[in-house]
Formats: sequence, C-alpha cells, structure tokens
Amino acid sequence: MTIVFEKRLTRSRWAMFLVPVLSFVLALIFGAIILLTFGVNPLEAYRVMVEGSLGSGYALSETLVKAIPLMLTGLGVAIAFRMLFWNIGAEGQLAMGGIAAAYIALFWADRLPGPLVLPMMFVAGVLAGAIWGLIPAFLRAVLGVNEILTTLMMNYIAILLVEYLYLGPWRDPQGYGFPGTAQFPQVAWLPRFTGRVHLGLVFAIVAAVLMWFVLNRTRWGYEIRVIGENPRAARYSGINIGFNVLLVMLLSGGLSGLAGMAEVSGISRRLYQGLTVGYGYTAIIVAWLANLNPWGILFVAFLMGALLVGGDQLQVAMGLPAAVALVLQGAILFFVLGGSIFVNYRIRIVKGRRRPEEA
Repeated sequence: MTIVFEKRLTRSRWAMFLVPVLSFVLALIFGAIILLTFGVNPLEAYRVMVEGSLGSGYALSETLVKAIPLMLTGLGVAIAFRMLFWNIGAEGQLAMGGIAAAYIALFWADRLPGPLVLPMMFVAGVLAGAIWGLIPAFLRAVLGVNEILTTLMMNYIAILLVEYLYLGPWRDPQGYGFPGTAQFPQVAWLPRFTGRVHLGLVFAIVAAVLMWFVLNRTRWGYEIRVIGENPRAARYSGINIGFNVLLVMLLSGGLSGLAGMAEVSGISRRLYQGLTVGYGYTAIIVAWLANLNPWGILFVAFLMGALLVGGDQLQVAMGLPAAVALVLQGAILFFVLGGSIFVNYRIRIVKGRRRPEEA
C-alpha cells in the first residue's frame, strides 16, 4: 500500500478557504501547548491578547497602526509570489522607501510649496522601493540569479543604511544623544483619522482595489497568472517572462516602499530604529495565509496586527516575553505551508505493488 500525492488540476474554493482557517486554529492549539509549558493558562493568555488588541477604541487603533504596513508589504509580496518570483526583500524595500521619504521631508520641505511635500514623499518612497526591488528582478531576468538570495541580502544593506543615516549624517544634533533624525516639519506629516491611524490605511485599501482589478480584469493580470501557474506554457504562448518579472517587481517594491513612507510620515515623523522591525518578513505570512488574495490580505494583516499588539499586552499583563507573538506567527506560517499541500494535491492510497504512475 502506497500513499500518492496527485497534483490537482483545479483547486477547490472550499479547500482554499478552509485550509487557512484550520491552519490558524492549529497554530493557536500549538501556541496553547507552548503557553502551558510556561505554566500559563492559554485561555487567559488569549483573552488578554484579544482585549489588549480589540477590546477598546485605543486598542483597535493600535492594531490598525500595526496592520497598515503589513497590508502594503503583504500586497507587494503577494503580486510577486503570484508569478513565482520569491520576493523576500520587502523589509529592505520598506526601509528604502522610508529613507527616500525622509530625505524629502528633511532637506526639501522648506524648498517646496507646502501642498507638494507629501506628494513628493509619496513618489520618492514608491520609486525608492521599486528601484530596490528592480535590482534582484534584473539579476533574475537577465543573469538567472536566484532572487531569494538577492532579495534577502539586500534587506541587510537597506537596514544598515537606515542605521548609518540616523546614527550618522542625519542624526538630530539637538536630540540629546538619542538615535534618530530631527522631527519632520508639519507639512510632511500624513493626516491621522483617530489615534495614530493615518492616511496609509486609505493607501492600502486603494492598492488592494487596484491590485484586484489588475489581476482579474486586465491582460497583464492574465499573463501574471499564467506565468505563476505554468511558466513553460506562458513561454510557449509568447509571454515575455523576463519583462513581466521586471514590471511585477517594480509594483511589488513600490508598494513596500510606500509602506516605509507611510511609517516615517504617519507614525514616527522621523527616521529612526523603529522603521525596520520585521514588517516585511511578516508580510510573507500575511500573503500566504490570505492565499495571495488582495481582500484576504487586508483581513489577515489586521489579524496579524492584533497578534502583535496582543503579544505586547502579554508582556505587560502577564510578564511573558513579547516574542510569544512571534512564535505564534511562525507556527501559523508552518501550518499554512503544510496545509497548502491539501489545497494543491490530492492524497490517494494505492493498494498492491503497482507503481504510482501505473495506478
């Protein structure tokens, strides 16, 4: 008797919906086991997390603050993953977008008309992230260099560049020794709705709408889907895969760069260490848990934001390390990737001694 995995010709919509949900539940069960090893009641810990992230207007606003960069970077990596380009560099693209936006705010805000400052920061952030994403795309399309390695390594370059700038030439001379640039002038602040929730939320929603339209209602979106589902068929049908890789990474990096611009302009209003805290890596979990669906990414990013805020509450209320939230994130990714087997493959038991291909 042999267990055979057969690739599904079509994926069940029910499976695509239920598998991520079950994966999330299994991750919570796994997290409960971890909490029990610390002598903590899992139900009490999860109650603290839910109340701390969703139980009040302030908690809800802080969850949205965490969710905004996850929405934008999640959308960015999702469109790259759609065509099997493994963009692991959203963290670096976010950092470069923050640097470019901070440059406009610090050195050009007094030279430009006030109403033009934020649009220029927007454009600079998007372009910086897009160009940073274009480099590994060019290396993949022209030289065949593995994009996983290049995007990952470029993260460290961007993160170290951020540190060099706010600790060195851009450091606030009146900051009493604290690392960070001077605060941006008020014309460079993104408007806020409530609490710290800023205009970046609108950016994310509009980006999701445009991404859905591109993927489902345009020829370019059709080409992206074909490349992702069957690169060989795409090549035989005359689709230029290399050119599409470049275009997709311009969009992917640009969305992550926009996340960086929104963070420095809407939250910190300066360039400082809190810009690169792992949003680009968490975006990978968000994208996969949402099955690369733009609407799903908005929802999952909100859940991940709640998980991050709830993890901080565990540290305050129960004395647990905030890394518990990161453990749950890793567990969610593990179970989602494992669950994807059941979405893409059918398990069949073959009796007798026949080889699988003869069954």
